[in-house]
Amino acid sequence: MEKKRVAILGATGAVGQEFVQSLEDHPWFTVTQIAASERSAGKKYIDAIRDDSGIVGWEIGGEIPPYITDMMVKSIDQVDVSQLDLVFSAIESGAARDIETKFAADLPVISTSSAYRYEEDVPILIPGINDEQADLLDTQKKNRNWKGWVAPLPNCTTTGLAITLKPIYEKYGAKKVRMTSMQAISGGGRSPGVSAMNITDNIIPYIPKEEEKVRIETRKILGKLKDGKIIDADIKVSATCTRVPILDGHTESVAVETEDEIDPAKAKALFDESNRNSSVAGLPSAPDEYYAFHEDPTRPQPRLERPVGDGMTTTIGRVEKEDLFDNGLKYMLFSHNKKMGSGKGAVLLAEMLLKKGKI
Repeated sequence: MEKKRVAILGATGAVGQEFVQSLEDHPWFTVTQIAASERSAGKKYIDAIRDDSGIVGWEIGGEIPPYITDMMVKSIDQVDVSQLDLVFSAIESGAARDIETKFAADLPVISTSSAYRYEEDVPILIPGINDEQADLLDTQKKNRNWKGWVAPLPNCTTTGLAITLKPIYEKYGAKKVRMTSMQAISGGGRSPGVSAMNITDNIIPYIPKEEEKVRIETRKILGKLKDGKIIDADIKVSATCTRVPILDGHTESVAVETEDEIDPAKAKALFDESNRNSSVAGLPSAPDEYYAFHEDPTRPQPRLERPVGDGMTTTIGRVEKEDLFDNGLKYMLFSHNKKMGSGKGAVLLAEMLLKKGKI
């Protein structure tokens, strides 16, 4: 298969760097153009990510992929859409709406921003969870008279919750969910980011707009596509989102009330079955196991779970009956906000959409 030509918008930021790393030597995609702010335009990538003191601002660990170091950074307006098959957007939400609209007129756009998440004709896709909603992209193209479309990832806090709820919701039903998150500081971004004085020796019990995003997005992701629109899942979601002094990875405490009886043994069998039947199995960025299920009550732990599946596996532990409900389960989950919840998850989404013939 001839590789698809892709551009990364916002390539110098933390999420853009995740794209750069995730696309190194990719068998299906090749990065041919990168774009960032006017301040970075016209520079080699290695120079564009240097700060004013000359220090290279590579933020995500590992070495800078050699393929990108000498590539010239363009301004957004300089990107040549005629030489592209796909755009990855790591633009911050404030500017993303106008920029992604411009590119979607000609090309598919896969985005990590929230700019388009809540539009009626825009699915919020998690590969392996709601792949069937990808057909809404065809409706979106028609509605907007575009040659392309916009496919956004969910909020990174929603990602782990929706991934773990989907098998439960499908087999046992789910009426109510209560989730409390313990979110890594990297989820707050680098600029302005989370103040070290605020987060050290502390927990911040409020993250603006986060809880509303989780409620809305979870219902949409678990919903069904019918007659060209998504019918939200009939499930009540309560979320409390907190910031904790962890570098990477979101841990969440979840209690779910189910329609049919469920227990830890049934849950383990369910997630084992989901691993065997994962729709993303075999895709280049997919982990060997979509779910990791622990019976050890001390798991999941961020430091232990981050490298599992190169950050693409969702870990589940502390699975117990929830006595507050007639039928219910409580568990802990870990999801890597900078991998499955960000750049590499977006690359996996592109792989799924290419396989489905949407790209």
